[in-house]
Order: sequence, then C-alpha cells, then structure tokens
Amino acid sequence: MTELFHQVYDPVGGSVLLSALVASLPPVLLAVLLAVLRIAPWRAAMAGAAAAFALAWLVWGMPLSLTLASATHGMAYGLWPISWIVVSAVFFYNLSVQSGDFDVIRRSLSRVTADQRIQVLLVAFCFGALIEGIAGFGAPVAITAAMMAGLGVAPIMAAVLALLANTAPVAFGSLGIPITTLGGLLAPMLGHDVQTTTQALSSMVGRQLPFFSILIPAYLIVIFAGWRRMLEVWPAVAVAGITFAIGQFAVSNFVGPELTDTLAALLSLASVSLLLKFWRPATVFVSGGAAVRAHDGPPDMSRRVFRAYATYGILVVTVLIGQSGNFGWMKEVPPPGNITSLLRCGQAGNRLCPDPWVGTSASVSPQAMRFPVWEFNWPGAYRMEEGSPAALVQREAPVVAQSSSYPLRYRLDFLATAGTLVLLASLLAFVPMFLCGVRPAALTGAFQQTVRQLRLPVLTIALILSIATVMNYSGMTSSMALALAKTGWWFPFFSAWLGMIGVFLTGSDTASNTLFGPLQATTAAVTGLDPILMGATNSSAGVMGKMISPQNLSVGAAGVGAVGREGEILSRVVVHSLILTTLVGILAMLQAYVVPWMVPTLTP
Repeated sequence: MTELFHQVYDPVGGSVLLSALVASLPPVLLAVLLAVLRIAPWRAAMAGAAAAFALAWLVWGMPLSLTLASATHGMAYGLWPISWIVVSAVFFYNLSVQSGDFDVIRRSLSRVTADQRIQVLLVAFCFGALIEGIAGFGAPVAITAAMMAGLGVAPIMAAVLALLANTAPVAFGSLGIPITTLGGLLAPMLGHDVQTTTQALSSMVGRQLPFFSILIPAYLIVIFAGWRRMLEVWPAVAVAGITFAIGQFAVSNFVGPELTDTLAALLSLASVSLLLKFWRPATVFVSGGAAVRAHDGPPDMSRRVFRAYATYGILVVTVLIGQSGNFGWMKEVPPPGNITSLLRCGQAGNRLCPDPWVGTSASVSPQAMRFPVWEFNWPGAYRMEEGSPAALVQREAPVVAQSSSYPLRYRLDFLATAGTLVLLASLLAFVPMFLCGVRPAALTGAFQQTVRQLRLPVLTIALILSIATVMNYSGMTSSMALALAKTGWWFPFFSAWLGMIGVFLTGSDTASNTLFGPLQATTAAVTGLDPILMGATNSSAGVMGKMISPQNLSVGAAGVGAVGREGEILSRVVVHSLILTTLVGILAMLQAYVVPWMVPTLTP
C-alpha cells in the first residue's frame, strides 16, 4: 500500500528560514529569466517547473509518483479551464476586429467629444476596461495607447495613461481569470468547493478595488492635464469612476468575477455618454493646442453602431445565462467517476448517489436544471482505505491545527465553464454579422489569429500552474509562508507588496496569484488572519505592478511607436505604482484590523 506523504516545512538544515529561501528558487528563477535575461516566457516557465519538481522530490521528500501527480494536475488545470477561457476570450475579441465591430466602437468613442480629457476617460479608462474584461493579456494597453496617440495625445503620455488606466480592472480581466485561477488553488487548502471559494475571493476583491476605481479617473486627468484642468471636468471624472465602482462592486459580489469588468465598463461608458448629452466642459482642452481627429469621415450609421455594441451585449447575456445554469434542456447529473456509477445514479427520483472514487455525492432531481459536471480525484494522489479514497498528502502543524489530508481533485464542467460560454457567444454573435454581409472568412481568420497568438502562452500558463501545484502539495509554499508569518501584525501591508512584485516580475495578475496566492493564504492561516482577505489582496495589489512590468512596458511602447523608450515610460509610472501599492497595503490593514466586517465569510 502506498505510504502517506507528511509535509515537512524545514527540510533544509532544520531551519524554516533557510528552507523558505530554497523554496523561493523556482519563482525567483522564473523572475530572473523573464525580467533580467529576457528569456522567452515558455522557456522560463519550463525551467521554473523543472526546478520546482526537483526540489519537491529531492529536498522536500515528496515521492516521485506524487510529484508527477501534482505536476500533471497543475498542467491540466492550466489547460482546462484557464487556457480554454483565455483562448475563447481572445477569439471573441479577434472576431470583433475581423468583423469591423471593434473599429466602429473605436470611431464612435472618438466622435463623442473633442475635449481630450473626456477622450482619455472614455478610451483609456472605460473602453480599456471593456477590452481588459474580454481579452486582457496586454491588449488594453496596446489598443488604448494607439487610440489616444491617434487622437492627438503625445505618444509617451498616451502610453503612460494607458498603463495607469490598466490597473483597477485587471483583477477581473479576461473574464475573471485571475480570480478563477486563485479560487481553484485555494479551495482545497481552505476545505471548500471551488465555486464558493472563487465567489468569496470575487466579493473580497470587489470590496477593495472599487475605492481605486473611483480614484483612477481623477488620477489620469491630473497626470494628463493637471489638477485645475481635472476640476473643470469633475462631473465626467466622478461619473466615470463612481459608476464603474458601483458596477464592479455589484457584479463581483452578486454575480461573479466573469462579467465584472465587462458590465462595469459598459455602465461607465453609457453613463459618461449620457452625461455629455446634458453637460459639456466650459472650455475644450487639447494638449499641444491643436485638436487632431482620428476619424474625419462620415460617421457610422446608427444601426451599424448598435450592431457593434450588440456583439458585446450577446457576450454578456450568454455568460450570465450560462453561469446561472438556466438552460432548461440540461438536468443535473452526478459526477461520473466511472460508467457503472453513472448508470446506477442516473435513475429518476430524489436520492444521493455516492461514488467511492469520486468522493462526493450529487443530488439527482428531475426539478434540478443544471449543467453536468465531472469531478474526480486525481490519479496517483489517492489510495483506497476501507473502500474509500484517501488523499496521500498530509498537511501538518503549524500550517494546520492537526494532521489532515490535502485533496487533489479535478473538475470538468464542459458546458458551464466561461470558456465554452464565450465560444458560444462568439458563434451567436457571428449570426447577425453573417446576415449583414460579413463573410465566414472572418470566423476562420479570427481562429487562425488566436492560434498564432496563444500557442506558446497556453504552454506557459500550463507550466506556471504546474510550478504552483507542485510547490503547494510538497510543502514548499508552506515553508515560505511560515517565514513570512514572522512579519506578524504588519503582514497585510507586506502582502500588498508581494502581490505587486509578483505582477511586476511576471507581467500577469493570474501568474502572480498562481505563484503567491496560496502562499498568502497559508501565511494568513498561520498568523490568524483571513485567507480570503490575503488572497484577494495579492490580486488587488498585483494590478498596481502591471504598469511597471517589463512586458507591459514593451506593449505600451509598441502601441505608440516608441520601441526603445520603455525606460522613459517606466520613469514616469514607477512612482504611481509605488503610491497605489502603498494605498492597497493600508486598505488591507484597515480591513484586517479595523473593519473586518468587510471580509466575506466562507460558510461550511
């Protein structure tokens, strides 16, 4: 019978601090290869995964079979559902470009007003958040920077504004990928299901970032035109920030992370556009003294503009319906651990259907109308004990109160996952496109472009998830957490800086959550803080490092034709990154010790 693996947190010289330093080698190696040596991300991730695997096996003593199991589980989770959501989101965005809908939306925004301060709000903040919600991964910075440069904003300033604006929406970017990823990693650590954990994280981030969503629009205009010029357009600044913050809070807390950016951005765009029908600034401000209009041709017809925005409306409706499980032709069925149990539990009537190799029970009811889900224990991570599966990995004190199993489970929800819903929305959106004359070549062109863009990023995502899973299940993450716990009362403040550094090094809030989210939650548990608060703080503060990450700086420079001037852009945004990260750290301290009622409670 396979022996249990009991995690050890001080395998290097019997010292937690020394063990933590050794455990930090995989993420440090990844960061050095990415940020210093500029190695291709997939190669850097492969090196980091190899280092994590070797340390877990040879230093932390995790059996080879368990190390292989955790590594393959991480890669599988990186492919489904994470990469699947990314691929579908980018495909949707590329389809909107191929069909011309994206250009129509861009032209409609540029014609709303000649005042560049309002244009910056609409393009950098509102429209940038919309693109972040759908595609993310650098697209908002490149696109909005180029749009603002086309509207007459100085190239370097356009890049700076695009980077600053791409902060508050990032934690919910690409249909909530950073939160979804973090929820999947923390769920087994906290003893809750993925959906409940993800919703708690979404709610917590939705109680942090709205404060910054109100601040960022004013921050942008002050940087662009000065304090006095910002006050001249304060109604637009207030409407843009407050409506986005309200939408961000409401959707993240009551719907989920997938549509938070999309709905909040659409609400903010509509609110500012409506305001401009009743209010205009007393003077029109144009940087440099001369207006430059990107589109001087005839405006698009109203029905063409409506169709372009309707494309995103189809996405919103499809994901909302799908996530609520309201498609009536699907009944809830138990997770099929094997064919026999599926047939046995597929009978009509209300009863519980246990499967010993699945380890859960699902209620089968003719009245339940939900998508089917297949959830099972990961091969190689369990053994049978008295007819029931038992996890082979055991977490030990002081990380947990007493020795307890650490489950390694995998969930396949083919139809309810956001990636499938976005793909369905893409196909539904193409129907009116086709009826209006868009050729099928746009569909195939979007698919080919998506494959070219993401073939290597998908591999990178899978490898980074492998690093995180191996570190979590071997005990390496806990070794680092125990060392960080020595910061004591100040940990919430330092938690924000760890999140920012993670995004600065990796260029991705998702990657930072993958590498440091479990570390934050484990440290929180050891120090008596709330793991949901600390995990969420990693994501909320991480977005403030996005503007200074080498990858994002390169994207911003390329978007305005300023390749080679990344250092100049960095010098103009680094102070803002530090200020905003400090504010997140202060907010985390307040939520931990002064207003803990703001932290959502995970119920059993």
